[in-house]
Amino acid sequence: MALAAKLQLRQSQSLVMTPQLMQSIRLLQFTHVELEHFIDEEIERNPLLERAEPQDDAASDQAQKIEAEPQATSEGDWFENETQWSAEAISDKLDTSLENLFPDDPGTSERLGPDLTAQWKSASGNGAGSSSEWFDAGDMATAAITLRDHVGEQVALAFADPAARLIAADHADGLDETGYLRADLAEIAARLGADAAAVAKVLAVCQTFEPAGLFARDLAECLSLQLAVRSRLDPAMKALVANLELLARRDFHALKRICGVDEEDLLDMLAEIRALDPRPGMAFSGGASDAIVADVEVRAANDGSWTVELNAETLPRVLVDHIYFAQVSPQAKNQAEKDFLAECLQNANWLTRSLDQRAKTILKVASEIVRQQDAFLVHGVRQLKPLNLRTVADAIGMHESTVSRVTANKYMLTPRGVFELRYFFTASIAASGGGDAHSSEAVRDRIKQLIDEEKPVDVLSDDAIVDMLRESGVDIARRTVAKYREGMNIPSSVQRRREKRAMASAGR
Repeated sequence: MALAAKLQLRQSQSLVMTPQLMQSIRLLQFTHVELEHFIDEEIERNPLLERAEPQDDAASDQAQKIEAEPQATSEGDWFENETQWSAEAISDKLDTSLENLFPDDPGTSERLGPDLTAQWKSASGNGAGSSSEWFDAGDMATAAITLRDHVGEQVALAFADPAARLIAADHADGLDETGYLRADLAEIAARLGADAAAVAKVLAVCQTFEPAGLFARDLAECLSLQLAVRSRLDPAMKALVANLELLARRDFHALKRICGVDEEDLLDMLAEIRALDPRPGMAFSGGASDAIVADVEVRAANDGSWTVELNAETLPRVLVDHIYFAQVSPQAKNQAEKDFLAECLQNANWLTRSLDQRAKTILKVASEIVRQQDAFLVHGVRQLKPLNLRTVADAIGMHESTVSRVTANKYMLTPRGVFELRYFFTASIAASGGGDAHSSEAVRDRIKQLIDEEKPVDVLSDDAIVDMLRESGVDIARRTVAKYREGMNIPSSVQRRREKRAMASAGR
């Protein structure tokens, strides 16, 4: 067969991920904070984008009303006739001299005349520039004291010797946010060229600082320092603190034998341990937890249905400045400037459309979740239905990956609290009688209730819980019960029996 070159035409379909399409996909999974940061960057790059700040209509109307209405004056009005207010007149009005009003500015009565009234207007908020010059008491609020500042003050008072103070400052630098000393004493001594005994002596003094437990090198030492301050570090308590691993396993029989105490004394000792602070430095962390801002709000409607709305606080308001584009585009000097303006306009229009599409998608997904989980909103977690991403995606005509991005790090405010959208997607557990499947979250709540209601003489094993759940229509395996129990930090039946019997005997 002879070889020859020829031209052929073929048709094919392919998905091309343009940069704008990829950015639109990213916008779906952005949180509120991430979206605000992204928009700020876009506004900084694009001169045609601007934020649409909400207008305070009430304040605007009030301001217009004040400007429109003439201000009535009374006999006691301070500013009814500014030109007549001399220093002597003001002194008569106040029944005192201006030197008493301004003690740090002698000779005021000679230098201040009618202009004083205007100055008072400005200081009292009546002047045009008073809003920026008015004193704000919040500016005088003290900053939060850090752990380093708190320890530094005590170091300055506890050590007079400069060498000891230097060692103590090095110890303070070695503290982590919980108040533990994470540095090695031998390394500190070698680095500072100090004697190891002197370093240990300084540490002993630092361990007396407030709050008790600072400069501890492990949990046992932290608890011991706090017990020593309370004069409760007796031999039995020392033995308990030295065997915290047994306490974690709830091996009370071994602890009673090691400490040489009975069950009542052991329970008293455990109560004292619980009252201690294992992380004393966290009181100075100063980090306030961020409040969760719900992206969707769900409220009960009058007809018995649910009203699903987007939270206006999480919706960014971005506008395209077409007026500025119309003013600037005719002044473009070359093709590069024209291309730049055209690209800015295209990106701005794309961003506004993408934000609108993002809001509609979130609302559509949230509405379907509310429809699927109507029983949960009415009756609680026991009625939470098993749900997966594919079910919601098929119902709203979207891809499963789109629903996954929408539900990531988004929150819904319901009459039963604030929940992450992912909370409503739970695994399915089959029913023993062939009925409707049960949600894994509802089964967890049922297991927790059974354990909370058990009696010390009848502690439920995992097999007993399985039998009780099957009687109520839940077909579940023993290993699944154990996994859910451990996930809720609930100890085994053996450990629970020891603890509850000890508590029951102490109650007698």
